[in-house]
Amino acid sequence: MDRTEKLHIAMFPWLAYGHTMPFLDVSKFLAQKGHRISYISTPKNISRLPKLPPHLSSNISFVEFSLPHVHGLPPGVESTSEVPIHKVPYLKRAYDKLRDPLTDFLENSNVNWIIHDFAPYWLPGIAAPLGINLVFFSIFNASTSTFGGPPSALLGDHRKQPEDFTVVPEWIDYPCNNVAFTLYEIVNYQQCVDDDVPDSHRIGRLIQGCQFVTMRTCFEFERDAIKLLIKLHQKPVVPVGLLPPLLSLPSNEDNKWEAIKSWLDSKGEKSVLYIALGSEVNLSEKSMHQLAFGIEKSNLPFIWVVRNRPVDEGQMNDIIPPGYEKRVSNRGLVLRDWAPQLRILAHSSVGGFLTHCGWSSIIEALKYGRALILFSGGNSDQGLNARLLHGKKVGLEIERNEVDGSFTSDLVAATIRRVMVEPEGEEFRANAQAMREIFGNEELSNNYLNEFTRFIEEFSPSACHC
Repeated sequence: MDRTEKLHIAMFPWLAYGHTMPFLDVSKFLAQKGHRISYISTPKNISRLPKLPPHLSSNISFVEFSLPHVHGLPPGVESTSEVPIHKVPYLKRAYDKLRDPLTDFLENSNVNWIIHDFAPYWLPGIAAPLGINLVFFSIFNASTSTFGGPPSALLGDHRKQPEDFTVVPEWIDYPCNNVAFTLYEIVNYQQCVDDDVPDSHRIGRLIQGCQFVTMRTCFEFERDAIKLLIKLHQKPVVPVGLLPPLLSLPSNEDNKWEAIKSWLDSKGEKSVLYIALGSEVNLSEKSMHQLAFGIEKSNLPFIWVVRNRPVDEGQMNDIIPPGYEKRVSNRGLVLRDWAPQLRILAHSSVGGFLTHCGWSSIIEALKYGRALILFSGGNSDQGLNARLLHGKKVGLEIERNEVDGSFTSDLVAATIRRVMVEPEGEEFRANAQAMREIFGNEELSNNYLNEFTRFIEEFSPSACHC
């Protein structure tokens, strides 16, 4: 098409904040280029998004679809953060029921492209008759996607047992440092898979049905994995870049940040450990206690963001050990539920990050060159990310029992100290610092977004060997 012609692009993310935000970032860039965006989600998920800059609001419309009720999904739930992992399959079934309202919208909206997530396996069947092109946007990195394999593997059943996912697949044709799941991770992950339509089938169908694939990565970080994906998918793979987040303008949370900043200002450079396990990792009380005691035994100053559990999960609301906060109050700050993570990571007193290994959190940490203590939350891509970053030596994984995921506080403390202060951890610290050149590089990020936009604008199926 003529690049001066403006497109109407629909965005259709999965129902999780870690998905809706990258989709919004891409929406904003496309809107800046003059394209018209219809961002489609449910009312609650849209209300959680940050306000648009005034100059973009005329090009981005939010299209709200009420999430249909399905048996087994608690009333009012619209995202993964609102349910325990074993209820996520019901959320996928509710999402699938958005097919009808989405079809009605597309039939009456002159949409040229849909940029979609991993879940709506039924979308090619709607889009093709309407002449709408599809981009499969994986918010994960390429190494995670190569583990899934070609559509034939995703749609086949040669990996039947959990143990089949604990080995590197035979199609990986580059050294990958054992990027595979542990047994407890895959067993945990399978709780959120809908048996009727497994995630692998959703992804396989969407790869087959899309015009091209994009993902949140870049050649500078994982060239071999991207090149392999092009071969496996038999489709163009056009990375959208890492989408490193920008520090937000001051907000209503400023009072909270001022208190945290004052605390950090009093600490030495790179001396503070930051701990956050994301909004959807729920450890048992025993694991939380082991983690807490390990952090305490490390003898380092720390900030720990603790998410209280929903009481209706039958769990204690607060599973920090009794008396813990008082004991560590001279060097530890325990924050409840929310913290300005990017601002904390950007502060010069922070030297390391104990993370659940969500890809967004890793990008935020490496944007500022923070060394990683890798503690996989066991959901989705987190275990694969932990192996990947451990292999690239920008962090060290806390050793755990591969069958049940158990670990000891002594190992937690030893891993923290090795990464943060001990001489043998200098390699991790130096490598993490070097990653700023990639993860903190706004120009590089914009180059990828520009190339992605150009690919959509100039796309011609006849020129595409797929």
